[in-house]
Amino acid sequence: MEDLNQMQKMPHKMVVGNRKTIALTGVTDVLAFDIHEILLETSQGMLMIRGNNLHVSRLTLDKGEVDVDGRIDSLAYSDAPAYGKKQESLFSRLFK
Repeated sequence: MEDLNQMQKMPHKMVVGNRKTIALTGVTDVLAFDIHEILLETSQGMLMIRGNNLHVSRLTLDKGEVDVDGRIDSLAYSDAPAYGKKQESLFSRLFK
């Protein structure tokens, strides 16, 4: 995996269309997803997308691109100072 400096240099952009689609760049990993939540690691921190009938329609991690379809209810960022620390759980990284 790339080092922290390289991940932070990846440009991060989000385009939301009518609360039904999101096109993202700067995504380094998809940590979890289901029809109600998608948790992404981006170059700007963790991103939690919440909604209904969420679907990852395109995933190209080598380019850092993700497209999401469904009803988007909320977007929340969390700074993750523990990038790459595998011994910490996902929730401990999210809620620091």
